[in-house]
Amino acid sequence: MYESGEDYLEAILRLQLENGFVRSVDVANKLGVSRPSVSRAMGLLERDGYIEFSLGNMIKLTEKGTVTAEDIYGRHKLLTAFLKKITGVPEDQAEENACRVEHDIDADIVAGIQRWMDENSDETSTEKTEK
Repeated sequence: MYESGEDYLEAILRLQLENGFVRSVDVANKLGVSRPSVSRAMGLLERDGYIEFSLGNMIKLTEKGTVTAEDIYGRHKLLTAFLKKITGVPEDQAEENACRVEHDIDADIVAGIQRWMDENSDETSTEKTEK
């Protein structure tokens, strides 16, 4: 998976969560790219089995696409929270940096960050065990 493909999958997932549906124009607006760029990317994602088009030309993640998009978005949220917590920078700055890092970070580093976040959570240990 290429970085821009990951960006498209993450955008589709986020739009789906926000709106319940996804159109090409929504993806273009979210990512700040042209509709022809979205069209090309959607063709590649469809070819590779990440998305399909439903009635009304709505974009729908396949099972493979959903798993991949959730992984990408999960890294994004984790890295945003981590950067915000350790640096104290504003959310938008942490999110912007997380977006750049999420594509190149190794899985074992992500797992280490997740462990650190779990161990250094602001929740009490009782609240942690109740989850």
